[in-house]
Amino acid sequence: MKTDKRLFLVAFGALLCGTACARQETDVTLHAGDTAVVASVSKNIKRKVAIGRFSNETQYGKGLFYDKENDPMGKQALDILSAKLAASGKFLLLERNDLPALLEEAEKGDGQLSTIGADYLIIGSITEFGRKNVGKAGVFTRRKTQMVEAAVSIRLVEVSTGLIVYSDEARGEAELTTKTTMGLGGRADFDATLSDKAIADAIGHLVDNIIDKCTDKPWRTYFLSYDADGVLIGGGASQGIVPGDTFAVKLRGKKVKNPQTGVLIELPGKQVGTVTVTATAGDTPETEYSVVEVSAEVEIDTSRLADYYIEETEP
Repeated sequence: MKTDKRLFLVAFGALLCGTACARQETDVTLHAGDTAVVASVSKNIKRKVAIGRFSNETQYGKGLFYDKENDPMGKQALDILSAKLAASGKFLLLERNDLPALLEEAEKGDGQLSTIGADYLIIGSITEFGRKNVGKAGVFTRRKTQMVEAAVSIRLVEVSTGLIVYSDEARGEAELTTKTTMGLGGRADFDATLSDKAIADAIGHLVDNIIDKCTDKPWRTYFLSYDADGVLIGGGASQGIVPGDTFAVKLRGKKVKNPQTGVLIELPGKQVGTVTVTATAGDTPETEYSVVEVSAEVEIDTSRLADYYIEETEP
C-alpha cells in the first residue's frame, strides 16, 4: 500500500511538474511573441525632411513660353514624392517649394512665420520622359499599346554636414492596351494619366531607400535649457516623442580632419547618462520641446552645454 501511495505521489508530482513546465513554456512563447510584436512596432522618431526642388530636366513640354519656375511636370513629381513620404508616417515634412507664398500670407495676416531647420534635404529631377505607341495588326485583330517611360533622379543631403548620403536614379513605366477584332472593340485616344503613373512608378522605387537612409542614423537633438527651473530638450509630440521615452546623453567626440578629403570628421560621442521625458509642450513643430529628468550619474557642465547631445538609443 505504501508503495502504491508513493507511486501515486510521484505520478501526481510529475503531472504537476509537467503542467507547470508547460505553463512556463507557454509564458516564454508568449513573451517571445510579445517581444516580436514590440520589435515590429518599434518606436520611430520622425525626421524633419524638406524637398528643396524637383525640376524637369527633359525637353518634354518646353515650348516657346516655357516657365521654369512653374513647370507642371516638376511640381507633379514633387507632389507625388511628398504624398509617398507622408504616407510612410516616418517624417515631419517641411514646406520649401511654396515658402514665399506662405511668408506673404503670414505678412498679410500681421503674423510671423517661423521656419524650422530640416535634418535632410531632398533634391530631385525628371531626367528622362517619353511616349510611344506600339501597334500589332493581324488578319482579324488589331492591338495598340500606349506607353510612357520616365526616369527620376534623387539626391538626399544631410543638412548638418552638407554631404550627399544617398543618390540614385530609377525608371518607371505605364501602359494601356486596346484591342479590336473584326472592327469591334475599344478605341482610345492617348491617356494623359499614363504620365502620372510612370513618374509615380519611378519615384516609388526610390522611396524605400530614402526612408532607410533617413532612419539608419539615430535621431539626435540638443539641450535647450539646463537650470534649476527644469531641463528642456528640442523635439516634441509631432515627432512622436511621448512621456516615458528614454534617450542617451552623449558628450561630443573630438573633430579630426581627413587629409585625403579635407573634411572634418566628428568621432563618436561618449555616453555619460540618460534622460527620460516627463512632458512635452509647444504648439508647432518649431516651438515644441520636451521636459526631461536626467539620470543621477550625469554631471553636465552647463558652461559648455553645446558639447552635449541627446540621441535615440538602440531598440
